[in-house]
Amino acid sequence: MANETTRILGLDPGLRRTGWGVIESEGSRLRWVAHGVVAPNEKAPFSERLLHLLEQVGEVCAAYGCDEAAIEEVFVNVNPASTLKLGHARAAVMLAPARAGLSVAEYAPSLIKKAVVGAGQADKSQIAFMVKRLLPASGDVKADAADALAVAVTHAHHRRFKAVAVRGAA
Repeated sequence: MANETTRILGLDPGLRRTGWGVIESEGSRLRWVAHGVVAPNEKAPFSERLLHLLEQVGEVCAAYGCDEAAIEEVFVNVNPASTLKLGHARAAVMLAPARAGLSVAEYAPSLIKKAVVGAGQADKSQIAFMVKRLLPASGDVKADAADALAVAVTHAHHRRFKAVAVRGAA
């Protein structure tokens, strides 16, 4: 049975900066496709910033022909208002691939760090370092996009192990 190539969109949601990264997964092989950051105008009304996130992430889905998406789960902040706003941004970012017909997986930050770095308490510089090692064609990736690529890598690993488990049970 030949390995199928799947394009995965990884998303690191934020109201100021939402990182995105697209990779291709074929069996255990990963290949960088593209990455970037969506940064709405911070002076725009809240609803317009959310709409900007929804539209821009939707354009990324379409432009790169993504098959699946994955997003980082929200962590609880000490400031309830900030947590709520981040939740709104996350919803807008999550709706874009869902509207494009993609499944959207969710991963806890500690799981992403463990999958990419090997330790659930890794910092952003360690994640960026490992993303560069795993996806050398990505170049020098900045924090938001590196986190998004890490989400995509995590999804690729988890979907692969899930497929192996299903084949093993058959």
